[in-house]
Amino acid sequence: MKKAFLTSLFLSLIFLATSSSAMNIIFKDTQYSFQLLRALGAAPFGGSDIGECLKTAYRIKEGDDNSWYNEWSRTARQVESFGDRFASQGHKLSASEAYLRASNYYRTAEFFIHTKQTWRKSRDLFVKAIRLMGSPVIKTVNIPYEKTNLPGYLGLVDNSGKKRPLLMIQTGFDGTGEELVPQVGFAALKRGYNILVFEGPGQGAVIREQKIPFRYDWEKVVTPVVDFALKQKEIDPNRIALMGISFGGYLAPRAVAFEHRIKVCIANGGIYSFHENMVEKGPKNFEAILDDPQSAKEMDEDIYARMKVDPGLRWAIGNGMWVFGVKTPSDFIKATRPYTLKDVAAKIKCKMLVVDSQDDKDLPGQAIKLYKALKCPKEYLLFTREEGAEEHCQLGALMISNERIYNWLDKNL
Repeated sequence: MKKAFLTSLFLSLIFLATSSSAMNIIFKDTQYSFQLLRALGAAPFGGSDIGECLKTAYRIKEGDDNSWYNEWSRTARQVESFGDRFASQGHKLSASEAYLRASNYYRTAEFFIHTKQTWRKSRDLFVKAIRLMGSPVIKTVNIPYEKTNLPGYLGLVDNSGKKRPLLMIQTGFDGTGEELVPQVGFAALKRGYNILVFEGPGQGAVIREQKIPFRYDWEKVVTPVVDFALKQKEIDPNRIALMGISFGGYLAPRAVAFEHRIKVCIANGGIYSFHENMVEKGPKNFEAILDDPQSAKEMDEDIYARMKVDPGLRWAIGNGMWVFGVKTPSDFIKATRPYTLKDVAAKIKCKMLVVDSQDDKDLPGQAIKLYKALKCPKEYLLFTREEGAEEHCQLGALMISNERIYNWLDKNL
């Protein structure tokens, strides 16, 4: 097979690398722009400050992952030092705010170049922030899972001990629990929901410290989380919801198809077939190409060459191989084959909210496919360009996103 053909084919398939952002900010590279938008979008929740983000972005050399890492780390260290000074002076709230921003900046720094030390900085500063916060009540938890534990954050509306509905929140392909607590969890707590944010295989601390990759049968992950939740005296066992974000738009629906103690599920954005999303633009014999060792080898060689000059492709393939526990790009694509709801969606019985974004280039068309396949009580929620919420998972417009999603949750839980 000719390499030129393989290149054009594969670049048309990698949804995470070729998405064109409707909100290009400072950078021409779409992934750099999107990740800057992601950092900026945390501002309403205290996870960033706009000036700090912009000054950092203007220092970054376009397409240079080392420059991205160095400049965001520089800003993170500066804001961390603010937190240290505030804490030493007894200004607990100010210290908490600074640590929360620094945590997100370290997470942003580590996005293209994964280093355990930088990720750990992000996690540890987040823990410092919530311990100084006072209210709401958020604490770290360890959730028993097979022969190990899953990390999580349990957030309570107050210390009254009153039973309240629970929203379990999980990330997807590349996020962390530390990112989700302020950006999604704070809004839930304000509305009277207790929260349990957790990371599973392939995510956050689980892939970094335990080296456990993703698994397609996500109910095996969520059931122990529900078991743990039901042991908490503040949780109403009859009002439990699960929200999956980004790749979590496959994981959460998969889980509730088998875990029926969950009464409501939110998929933002919904995914019907993760594998189909990667290969649908390819030729009819693409699966055979993947399974042919020589063709797969040629493809891999070509992809590696392209990764050297394409930051988005470099990140998408590199992150995919890492979190799926494989060694080559072609193995990554093959590893996504079981990640489909084709024979599973009809088994879902709980109420479903399937969320979509008008210009979601990462998962185009997947949400509506999932919605149509569902036989349970369901609703489709589309965020639009007119609202400024058209990006993948409504990044950059999370106030709008939270308002509309939680309004639905109020009605249905």
